[in-house]
Amino acid sequence: MFVQMNTSMNFFIIGGSGFIGTHLTNLLKEVFPTCIVYNLDIIENNHDGKSIYINCDVRSDIHIGVPVTSEDVIFNFAAVHRTPGHPDQAYFETNIRGAENVCAFAEKCGIKKIVFTSSIAPYGAAEDLKTEETLPTPNTPYGISKLVAEKIHTIWQAKKSNERQLTIVRPGVVFGKGENGNFTRLYWGIREGKFFYPGRKDTVKACIYVKELVRFMLYRLEHHDKGVELYNCTFEPAYTIEQIVEIMKKATGMQRTVIKIPGGILMAVAGVVGLLGGKALGICPARVKKLMISTNICGKKLADSGYEFHYTFEEAIRDWYKDNDNLYLR
Repeated sequence: MFVQMNTSMNFFIIGGSGFIGTHLTNLLKEVFPTCIVYNLDIIENNHDGKSIYINCDVRSDIHIGVPVTSEDVIFNFAAVHRTPGHPDQAYFETNIRGAENVCAFAEKCGIKKIVFTSSIAPYGAAEDLKTEETLPTPNTPYGISKLVAEKIHTIWQAKKSNERQLTIVRPGVVFGKGENGNFTRLYWGIREGKFFYPGRKDTVKACIYVKELVRFMLYRLEHHDKGVELYNCTFEPAYTIEQIVEIMKKATGMQRTVIKIPGGILMAVAGVVGLLGGKALGICPARVKKLMISTNICGKKLADSGYEFHYTFEEAIRDWYKDNDNLYLR
């Protein structure tokens, strides 16, 4: 795996200080020890010497003072993504203008390969199974901004369609060390006896382990010469919230009983807690409502791509737990 790739290429990770960028940097330096990884971000992080940090705000034109060749690769992770949690304008300003500036940077430097991390949010909130062929119907500012960003990257590729390679990935919930998001909150909610099934146990929650996601990105770089590829990135089939909870309990040795509470009651409680300051803890009606709606995303295209998963879901949780010295998930 990865052996056919040009080992002289360097990598520019836009938004590389974050969760996925950190795991990708680790993998790149493991697979290509001599490569240079440039981290372009507004937050400094050189990943313990594994990357070279360059201050970069994608909302402005991108200028860097390092050599760039047409063989180099851009990974674009820069985004305002936590939802709810930001004013509508923030999603559009960073995600759309950022996509324009990243593509302009690639154009100026003659870079031919971009991997863009989008989201499942462009599909919109609905129970139906979504494949890569499903018509996107985003219903949040975040989802709209990510769909527009996809189109901006697609236009960049189309300008020289016989030369440029674009891979767009739409991950489900990405979990792993450093996530500090949905799965981390779920784990601590179970552990502290504060999580309840909100009205149902069969809500589908598509997800992917961060180490699997970054490995798949490199796999597609090796097996994709030109054109545009779009992949949902999730375990196939996707797991229900009950399956996720039970596997998380088993993998981390938690002995907890999780009960189901009617959704209306939980929404009311979340509303009261939110008024008392619970929003700072991620407790609010919007988050509870989000838990009650499936993210039913089909990962069959990924499963049929030739890529071999390195972890089952349970193995992924155990590996994450091991990364935290078998003490907790964080």
